[in-house]
Amino acid sequence: MLRQPHYRKVLLSSAVLGIPVSFLAFWFLVGLHELQRLVWEDWPRHLGHAQPPWWWPIPLLAVAGLVVGLVVTRFPGGGGHIPASGLHSGGATAAAVPGVVVAAVASLPLGAVLGPEAPLIAFGGGIALVFRNLVRASPTPSSNVMLGAAGSAAAIATIFGNPLVAAVLLMEVAGVGGPQLFAVMLPALLSSGVGDIVFTGFGRWTGLKTGGLDIGLPRPSALDVGDVVWAVLMGLVVGIVVHWIVVGGRHAAVLVSRSPLRNTVACAVAAGVCVAAYALLTGRSPAEAALSGQSTLPQLASDPHAWPVTALVAVLVLKSLAYALSLGSLRGGPIFPALFLGGACGVLVAPLPGFGLVPAMAAGMAASCAAAMRLPVSTVVLVVLLLGNAGTVPVVVLAAVVAFVTTELLPQGPDIPLFGRAGDGEPAAAPDVRPPAR
Repeated sequence: MLRQPHYRKVLLSSAVLGIPVSFLAFWFLVGLHELQRLVWEDWPRHLGHAQPPWWWPIPLLAVAGLVVGLVVTRFPGGGGHIPASGLHSGGATAAAVPGVVVAAVASLPLGAVLGPEAPLIAFGGGIALVFRNLVRASPTPSSNVMLGAAGSAAAIATIFGNPLVAAVLLMEVAGVGGPQLFAVMLPALLSSGVGDIVFTGFGRWTGLKTGGLDIGLPRPSALDVGDVVWAVLMGLVVGIVVHWIVVGGRHAAVLVSRSPLRNTVACAVAAGVCVAAYALLTGRSPAEAALSGQSTLPQLASDPHAWPVTALVAVLVLKSLAYALSLGSLRGGPIFPALFLGGACGVLVAPLPGFGLVPAMAAGMAASCAAAMRLPVSTVVLVVLLLGNAGTVPVVVLAAVVAFVTTELLPQGPDIPLFGRAGDGEPAAAPDVRPPAR
């Protein structure tokens, strides 16, 4: 393939396009972050509140629902993929970019329990095609797919801060290799995780060395049997719970499709009520139950004792409900809320006998993310790099694989379109290029 001039031209174009796409994606994320800080920190302070009052998320999410409902009904592309349908790499068009941006700006800073990764995938792919059109390059079906994927990868790398995560995520989202990829990949992933446990155990018990690669970085305390057993159980339980949250989101999406404007507002307001209920019951900031959890997760990990058990239970229940409603009605991605819910669950169960905080959070995040995304390899890469802790790799692998297999065996809920509305001259739903349900 590298000998074909057409492919080499696409490869060069992808390298060049990575510069403007990453630049625009960076400022897109900066804008979302600054808006979120303005709405949830500056405005309450200017009104004399130390933190947002308990009712704060209800009017904000009502506005978000109204704007997203208008985007869905009037903009080409319907504001991007419906989050409950999962992550997708297909369907990015230049005409859909304005709707994607408006829907994301209305959803994410105003309290939607969603992350920025799905808008970034659509934004990056669409912007890549915009630049392709500006230089008047001849479009072909294959170049559209490759340039769209390259633009999406460049954009998504800005949020994860790592090109490896972006490349693996886009490869798995696109379903390269079809069902055969999962048929080979899943046993290999599981076997390697078990192998690492056995290898670590024998090295610890015998004290013998194998001459493996070791560059001298400090290694955390070795995992024990309790960590492994609890990680498998967390993969099962968390996988089931997060799966039904996503199924709830699919039901919400079906409800929204019957009356996009009215029901989008209704679901958004219901999500706001859940967030307000958390603040009212706990006396804590509603921002903890709203938004993606991207900024709250590091606080939780660094000081878990600042969260009483009642607050952890309340945030798990009420943020999960708001997450399901957001998945079916607003615009954003499923990854960061899933990571937060898994991390919070890990903090809650870490005191179990034989468990620890780090492996508990690692297993919870892996199980929750795998159940929400249905992308086990991307989940393992993302969680391991996020934690920066090589010692947790075995529990991350086991929890991710158990959660993924569990969710695949459960009822999947109603079918929903990938988009809320077709744009002018666009199909009602772009083809799902991922492998079919396994």
